Amino acid sequence: MRSRIHILKFSALLAICETMERALDLEAALDGVLCMLSEKLSMQRATVTLYDPEIQQLTINASYGLTLEEKQRGVYRLDEGVTGKIFRSNEPFYVPDISKEPLFLDKTGARKLQRGMTSFIGVPIVLQGDPIGVLNVDRFFDDHVSIEEDIDFLKIVATLIGQFLSLNKKVMEREAVFKRENASLRYQISQQNKGLYIVGKSSAMMEVQRQIERVAPTRATVLLLGESGVGKTLIARIIHELSDRDGHPFVKINCASIPENLLEAELFGYEKGAFTGATSSRQGRFEEADCGTIFLDEIGELPLNLQAKLLRVLQEKELERLGSNKTRTVDIRIITATNKDLGKLVEQNEFRLDLYYRLNIFPVVIPALCERREDITGLLNHFLQKAAQNYGRTVTFTAGALDALIQYEWPGNVREMENLIERLVIMSDSEYISLEFIAPYLESITPMHEHEVVDGTACLLALDKNKPMRPQHASLQDLEKNEILYALEDNDWIQYKAAESLGLTARQMGYRVKRYRLEEAIAIGRARLRKR
Repeated sequence: MRSRIHILKFSALLAICETMERALDLEAALDGVLCMLSEKLSMQRATVTLYDPEIQQLTINASYGLTLEEKQRGVYRLDEGVTGKIFRSNEPFYVPDISKEPLFLDKTGARKLQRGMTSFIGVPIVLQGDPIGVLNVDRFFDDHVSIEEDIDFLKIVATLIGQFLSLNKKVMEREAVFKRENASLRYQISQQNKGLYIVGKSSAMMEVQRQIERVAPTRATVLLLGESGVGKTLIARIIHELSDRDGHPFVKINCASIPENLLEAELFGYEKGAFTGATSSRQGRFEEADCGTIFLDEIGELPLNLQAKLLRVLQEKELERLGSNKTRTVDIRIITATNKDLGKLVEQNEFRLDLYYRLNIFPVVIPALCERREDITGLLNHFLQKAAQNYGRTVTFTAGALDALIQYEWPGNVREMENLIERLVIMSDSEYISLEFIAPYLESITPMHEHEVVDGTACLLALDKNKPMRPQHASLQDLEKNEILYALEDNDWIQYKAAESLGLTARQMGYRVKRYRLEEAIAIGRARLRKR
């Protein structure tokens, strides 16, 4: 009998070694090991429980003989039960009869209907002297089986598992390096072939590029942060094309552009008869993006009721169409973008905290164009070349026009620049675009020299309380300055309110107040309010 058991154990060890040698898939390899223990040696309900540093608990990573639900219940604190004791002590533990051992918790619930006496053996999985997990098995009581031999055998198996886990980790790390290098090479090739790439050599944009190349090959959710028009959609598409999902759908949707009552159907789809007008079934954008990437722009505008459903897609990769109880599984990567402060929205109970944590795994901040002026010349040349290809016209800027564009605030960022260049190329009759020609096309003023600045205080004192019509032939500078003063006066001289009324950010308003020297005008205006 003993000789037969030795032969079985030796045979099982050979099979386990072959399983590990063939498999790079960690889960499949561990499942194969536990299957050998069960089928060759009657070691049932075998589990590999590993330490998860993120939650600082032990969780079942692989099992044989447990249902998925039972496996998911196998989560242990380091001071909990037999599993916790084995991990902390770094020593094997044997339970002759699990029904009489108070430390045996049966958290999985797999042994509730078990009949007869069952013994339990657990050994630590050790790597470089430190425990990283626990290997557990059930054994039906048998007088002919040496417990010491079983423990020694399981310690050998646990050592093999530990070495395999270490090897697997190194392979994954090396694979991640190769993926990043591949993403970097693909980006360079795209740049050389005039494909998708970031125009800009500023340190800020080089850091954005470095982050893109690092995160693109992974499965991580990415959150793009920045003002409107900085190029978040372009960056989302670059991330998609540098990933292994390239060749699969890239679906983009603006959460702010679709009415709330239609957004759910747009994202999740619907069945025939789900609502009035639903004459046929339709898959949603999440299903369209299956195996690919979905880009959710303006994620801060997503209604609270849909945030819970998005969280489920992120965590479980599951959804239901409107009007259906059928659960559908999707394999998608989610990239989101916003120009809002999601943390502030969380504080205001307008955005779910759990969803914020899930989306904020890898945030990438794209700077505004005015914060990287060294990129402006390159972007202007890029869009001039693009317009030349589209319209068959080559134009250049005069020195004065170029200097003005470099100093311009660019409130609409790169999108404003692209649209401006296209308009200028269409409207210009000359191959040279001058400062005078571009001025009427700018949404804000061109930069002024010091002698051009008009004192804001004098301008304020000249304003009539009845607000007469604006001068028909005023300069762009005067028009903007007057509009800012009117907005400030309408909003009780509160800068952020005036900025909102003009569609500016607080930073842009502050820049204009300083440019026009309106600080004293604001102080006088506030003093007048206090005297009323």
